[in-house]
Amino acid sequence: MSQNPLANMMSFPIQNNTTFGIGDFDRSSNVLNIQPVLPFFNGRLITRTIIPLVSRPVGESETLSGVGDISFSAFYAPAPKNGLTWGVGPIVVIPTGNDVSAKKWSIGPSVLVLKMAKKWVYGFLINNVWSVGGDENASDVNSMLFQYFINYNFAGGWYLSSAPIITANWEASDGNQWIVPFGGGGGKIVKIGKLPLNLQAQVFYNVVKPDGYGSMSLRLQAQLMLPK
Repeated sequence: MSQNPLANMMSFPIQNNTTFGIGDFDRSSNVLNIQPVLPFFNGRLITRTIIPLVSRPVGESETLSGVGDISFSAFYAPAPKNGLTWGVGPIVVIPTGNDVSAKKWSIGPSVLVLKMAKKWVYGFLINNVWSVGGDENASDVNSMLFQYFINYNFAGGWYLSSAPIITANWEASDGNQWIVPFGGGGGKIVKIGKLPLNLQAQVFYNVVKPDGYGSMSLRLQAQLMLPK
């Protein structure tokens, strides 16, 4: 259940993403995502909110920091059948309006499909959002996110994982639309008292990226789970 984003349980992932080698001055950016997942109606409705704390370099020494735009997803998720789980619903992006915000309200569809087969867990998440309002002077939003995930589980709570997040900014110029990372890592399920805690680390190399974007990134995540 720890690797199922549509599991009928509350969980509180905290995920830190650091990208290295940005711009002419080889600086780093950091995004700390707070991602509470809450089930309703006996798990048939799963909500996920992503609250990003962003630190973004500008030039040689300036840094822009703040709460990034907040994403809220709600998935209708039928009962799993033969190990197959799926969910579909809207995603809404709420602008925070500061220096690290797109300053646009955006909305679109989101789909998640997952298969659990013995020691393997694999699937994908995809969404696309379009701006529907906000600051008239801000650029329009039309962006896609695609994340595939593959996990192989060992005894003792250890596992290998690859879950890169591929994004496309359809408003960007040709050659600067895609970020395509490749890589992976591993993790372990441990216990804090009776509560399971999922710890993991993954490293990615960006095989396709916009001009000035970093080549390498590191993801660290801790996910506290509250099974029923």
